Amino acid sequence: MSFEDEANPNYRGGKEQTVCRICGAEFDYYPSEKRGLYCPDCVENGSWQHSPDVDGPSNPQWNGGKVERKCEICDIIIERYPSDFTGDVAVCSEECRRTWLSRAFTGSGHPNWKGGGNESYGTGWRRVRKRALERDDYACVRCSRTKEELGRNPDVHHIVPVRTFAESDAHEKADAHFLENVASLCIACHRKAEFGKISKTVLRSLIAD
Repeated sequence: MSFEDEANPNYRGGKEQTVCRICGAEFDYYPSEKRGLYCPDCVENGSWQHSPDVDGPSNPQWNGGKVERKCEICDIIIERYPSDFTGDVAVCSEECRRTWLSRAFTGSGHPNWKGGGNESYGTGWRRVRKRALERDDYACVRCSRTKEELGRNPDVHHIVPVRTFAESDAHEKADAHFLENVASLCIACHRKAEFGKISKTVLRSLIAD
């Protein structure tokens, strides 16, 4: 049994004729298909198609272009795209990056930290560190790894860094040492927090829970 032309139950009278919107030539098309707008030659050529403008502000992922930040170490101004910066920290060179890492991971920030004095952090640090570990059950508040799993106490991280208080005219280092400003973190989570991969808001919510 044939299903060609009129014998096809979907037959609607064959092709119709229309005019190409580009070159004005007449061409045939099946009305059952998408409405004919362009003749086969123009479709094949494709020169009428325009690539969308995705440069600068026209890009749907545009977030304002380059921004200026001050190097954490030498204070020179850096101009880069926001995605090129690592968290809240901006450094201009590999040398400054190494210097920043050395400072950031000194004392309790160092992966091998096992306790010690409070000379660099001022008075009150040892006390609040002990209280934070007890509050957090000696486990990382983010990934829940325990002291036994880590083989040591978790680090105790300042949510607002000590240097922020030290650099303030109205505060001193010791003002950073209060229970709501510290969170117990494993080495990996501590590093993420230092590089801004875990936000201050998230850390505060974790210790509040």
